[in-house]
Amino acid sequence: MAGTRWCIEESFQAANGQIGLDHYQVRHWTAWHRHITLAMLALAFLAALAADATPARAAQPNGSPAAPT
Repeated sequence: MAGTRWCIEESFQAANGQIGLDHYQVRHWTAWHRHITLAMLALAFLAALAADATPARAAQPNGSPAAPT
């Protein structure tokens, strides 16, 4: 459990820097909820784009990495 804390902390720091998760001043619960929901949706979208942009290295049946084409 202690090892997962660092991963979660890095995720929150990325959210603060990339999508402005910490830029909202809470006044009403519904407004805060909408802001957090849209910010997390934006972060998920950016993470999906980053995952698609990373070249996948498919493994061959014998377990060795595929040769670059």
